[in-house]
Amino acid sequence: MNRHYAQIIEAIGEDPQRPGLKDTPERAAKAMAYLTRGYKQTLENVVNGALFPSDCSEMVLVKDIELYSLCEHHLLPFIGRAHVAYIPNGKVVGLSKVARIVDMFARRLQIQEQLTVEIAETLQDVTGAAGVGVIIEAQHMCMMMRGVEKQNSVMKTSAMLGIFRSNQATRNEFLSLIRQ
Repeated sequence: MNRHYAQIIEAIGEDPQRPGLKDTPERAAKAMAYLTRGYKQTLENVVNGALFPSDCSEMVLVKDIELYSLCEHHLLPFIGRAHVAYIPNGKVVGLSKVARIVDMFARRLQIQEQLTVEIAETLQDVTGAAGVGVIIEAQHMCMMMRGVEKQNSVMKTSAMLGIFRSNQATRNEFLSLIRQ
């Protein structure tokens, strides 16, 4: 990756050997590896057996989970937050694991629409929940720094599975709780 970053720097008309850029290819490669570390993670390692029996059948919500991702179209960041809820069906997942699942998928080249669905489907598969709801709100640098250059635009996506899709009251409860 270092060599490719040096070529990119050269292709834009800069000298990769000048003092300010000399170590940039190595730093950029390390940064990209960090920003896409989700490819090296597996669901099994992220969840790490943190599933626990529970009689709870009420909504579990983790809101305002910060997320940082790279848009697969321009390799520019999108930054936002995820709100993730589920209705347990005999077991719950460790609280931090919800945020770790968000991070695992966010740290891959991604579009927000797919990220939202991946998080919902994964939590559904892991927990066997009666339903899962995920809403992501994010600002996309590809819209803010280039193209239409709209600084205040926010994209919102949702994925509703199981009872979150079939039961309006459950969906409304979720939407109400994330507004608080």
